[in-house]
Amino acid sequence: MLYKDETYKIIGARMKVHHRNLLPGFLENVYSEALSIEFEKEHIPFEREKKLTVQYEDTVLNKYYRSDFFCYNSIIVELKSLNYLSNKEISITQNYLKATNQPVGLLVALGAPSLLYKRIYNNSHPLNQ
Repeated sequence: MLYKDETYKIIGARMKVHHRNLLPGFLENVYSEALSIEFEKEHIPFEREKKLTVQYEDTVLNKYYRSDFFCYNSIIVELKSLNYLSNKEISITQNYLKATNQPVGLLVALGAPSLLYKRIYNNSHPLNQ
């Protein structure tokens, strides 16, 4: 599993924020700020709301994608204020990975009463082949 230790560490930080401190019901930006604090405590390298370029064939587009978090310089973390993760959210995250040429993403549902996340891979990325 690519970036296994790193993704587990990110998920652990999410659990501390969501299950031990902030329960379901807050807005996404509250969880995002709290998760930033927890990432710092756990020494998880991250950038919040990182601007990632989008490429079409060999051309970098003027439009860009802004990830909720970009951890370990390779993992996109998307937060959703939902109590479920549908194929729509999964597909959008897969598109972000492909468009930005990143290998791994974590899609996290913040409204769920229990831990709900999906690890998503960019199958076109060389590290995943």
